[in-house]
Amino acid sequence: MFSPEQENISPSSTSSSKVPVKYGELMVLGYNGSLPNGDRGRRKSRFSLSKRPKANGVKPSTVHAACTAQAAKAISNKDQHSISYTLSRGQAVVVEYSHDNNTDMFQIGRSTESPIDFVVTDTVAGSQSNSDTQSVQSTISRFACRVMCQRTPPYTARIYAAGFDSSKNIFLGEKAAKWKTCDGQMDGLTTNGVLVMHPRHGFTEDSKPGVWREISVCGHVFTLRETRSAQQRGKMVEAESQELVDGSLIDLCGATLLWRTAEGLSRTPTIKHLEALRQEINAARPQCPVGFNTLAFPSMRRKDTPDEKQPWVYLLCGHVHGYHNWGSHRDRDRLDRDQEEREQGRSRECPMCRASGPYVPLWLGCEASFYLDTAPPTHAFSPCGHVCSEKTAVFWSQIPLPHGTHTFHAACPFCAQQLSGEQGYVRLIFQGPLD
Repeated sequence: MFSPEQENISPSSTSSSKVPVKYGELMVLGYNGSLPNGDRGRRKSRFSLSKRPKANGVKPSTVHAACTAQAAKAISNKDQHSISYTLSRGQAVVVEYSHDNNTDMFQIGRSTESPIDFVVTDTVAGSQSNSDTQSVQSTISRFACRVMCQRTPPYTARIYAAGFDSSKNIFLGEKAAKWKTCDGQMDGLTTNGVLVMHPRHGFTEDSKPGVWREISVCGHVFTLRETRSAQQRGKMVEAESQELVDGSLIDLCGATLLWRTAEGLSRTPTIKHLEALRQEINAARPQCPVGFNTLAFPSMRRKDTPDEKQPWVYLLCGHVHGYHNWGSHRDRDRLDRDQEEREQGRSRECPMCRASGPYVPLWLGCEASFYLDTAPPTHAFSPCGHVCSEKTAVFWSQIPLPHGTHTFHAACPFCAQQLSGEQGYVRLIFQGPLD
């Protein structure tokens, strides 16, 4: 059996080689291995955080009242990082940040300006092309958050709300929630906030959902506000940390990211492993119980174009078929793409058990980082038909992902569609060859 450890490298094993230490990777939920029109530059579905040749981290140093000359100099100095907290029109506090040799900083947001390392735009559930997302008014901040990674073992990653702009400044305006802490420092929240959830028992076969929290500009942890952009902050949760763990979810109000550590990725199935599983399923020659034709999952490169051998499933019962007209009033001799698209999700009666429900094509989940284990793909999410292992399906069906400004729902990690049905997934029942 293929072992995922053969292909992935843990951070400790790279320390003596020329390969830079990998801290971890961020994956955007809702994409099945790449953006719909392909990954381009800093805009992609996954981003690797590796040790920089030279540290670029920063840490808070001097605090100034905004009316002072020092504050004005800190804001105007393009080489000086600073955070400005506007208290009222005449009052503000500016916190200078100095260089930190011990950390690397990575910034995430919607802006395409150079300080942003990972450009993230709003995820539209089930979108097949980038044009599907262009009409959406974004709720993601241009400079949404920053991740600081310790340059020495154990390479701890910490998350903070807000990122520094091209002038190396963060501005929290009058309307932003902000306050003075008990030790005299300033802190605040961004407009729509940065939410984080750490799973219990890590990202393993035993993983369970954690509790969503909000992260402040200074990295403190709070309970959620009543609504996403409410003025009143939640309660501080001192027992919890902004340290990211394997499987931490980061929500930017429009896109949700999954953090995987380098060590966690070394235990995750690889694309080669998923391809081997695909070939294994196809080698078993599953058949359509109606047409008796052999079914086959298409190549992982063709993950959105159905073909004649494509397996389809009745989502209520899990019986797998080829595409056929049984129970449909239309007759046809070949696969009609337009008709097929119209049929997807329509209620159809299963010829095997007479259960009526949606009838959809099956797609292999190709983003290996979303898998909890290396088990075969035996279950499909409902209503989209993305296929993965049982434990992966169970885990994601239990995760309440933020949606809009105050609702949560479980969604398929491969396409972001809201899950439906009693469990949100179904066990697949294949029929083997008759010979």
